[in-house]
Amino acid sequence: MQQRLPSLYQQPILFAHRGASAHAPENTAESFRLALKLGATGLETDCWITRDQQVVLDHDGLVRGKLLPRFRSKKIKDFLSSEIDERIPTFGDLVAVSSPATPLSIDVCDPDAMSLIDHITREAKTTQDIYICHPDLALLAMWKQNYPRFKYVNSIRLSKIHEGPERRCANLAKYGLDVLNMHHTDWNGGLVALAHRFNLGAFSWDLQHTEQLCNALLMGVDAVYSDWSDRMVDAYRQVFELR
Repeated sequence: MQQRLPSLYQQPILFAHRGASAHAPENTAESFRLALKLGATGLETDCWITRDQQVVLDHDGLVRGKLLPRFRSKKIKDFLSSEIDERIPTFGDLVAVSSPATPLSIDVCDPDAMSLIDHITREAKTTQDIYICHPDLALLAMWKQNYPRFKYVNSIRLSKIHEGPERRCANLAKYGLDVLNMHHTDWNGGLVALAHRFNLGAFSWDLQHTEQLCNALLMGVDAVYSDWSDRMVDAYRQVFELR
């Protein structure tokens, strides 16, 4: 096995994408619990808000089914929390399922959710690392200033970084942001080292196969995202325990 390049983090985070979504319904308490049971060390989800200002966890933020005519959908924010599928958990449910040692990665799909997330975590007195993800650099910088207790992640494709990766890393560092998160096909060893030079974590998403996961971990990335929690754990063992 090739030599592993150094990471910024002592141990890379194994984020279960929407929970153990390869094995259970995504973004459900069942999926989150199963991910932790399979060995994932972090949980990932997307959040939206309902009409009554509840932060709920869903991928696309759309309500379908018996509340609407056939083949129609409507945004979650148009419904009360009592009107949506009871299997859709709240952000508070996710905090309760996890532990103080479980990092959370939250794609904030509705910017209005940030103040509510801050309030919920303060009320729950959470101590775990919470990574707030968004593609908009300016929005992340504003949130960093208003809610400094979180870690902030610029989730973006390399092709969308029009100023180039070095300038993007410099800007992230300038605003005190924490992580550059890109698709696994966008990363290489040089770009991981570039992110680390600016003291930024390098996160890699959509890694669904053990070989992909091993390659990313050997590259020195600081977190991986996968639907397959068991494959993440297997790759971690191959890279860190069987060398």
